[in-house]
Amino acid sequence: MKHQVKTKKLSRTKPHREAMLSNMAVSLFLHRTIRTTEIRAKELRRLTDRLIVTAKDNDLAARRRVHRILRNETVVKKLFDEIAPHFKDRSSGFSRVLKIGRRRGDGAELSLVELMTPKLKVETAKEKGKEKDKKKAAAKE
Repeated sequence: MKHQVKTKKLSRTKPHREAMLSNMAVSLFLHRTIRTTEIRAKELRRLTDRLIVTAKDNDLAARRRVHRILRNETVVKKLFDEIAPHFKDRSSGFSRVLKIGRRRGDGAELSLVELMTPKLKVETAKEKGKEKDKKKAAAKE
């Protein structure tokens, strides 16, 4: 019987499942969007929404609770300093899952998980190189 079963097992052991979801959450917080299968996306949404609610507290205990799951100090800092402040007026619905079709190889349902934050400018290596070139050109003149 499946009474009070709260999570999907995803055909993995508990440590493997926790590590996979943790890694996916780190990628989501870094890149703001991630493409994965539908079931994983729904489990990831549950985890990330809980982490953002915890991060809204913004105290040392909350940082330690989040760090225990994510195990990545730079992502924890980004979550507390950049992502969580955008959601201070919102109580839920921090991420969304959009169905995007089926995977070509095995026909698995794919979904896009994205954070509902406004798009923040992320500098790529090309943009940084262009800025350096502009500075060099200005210095030569």
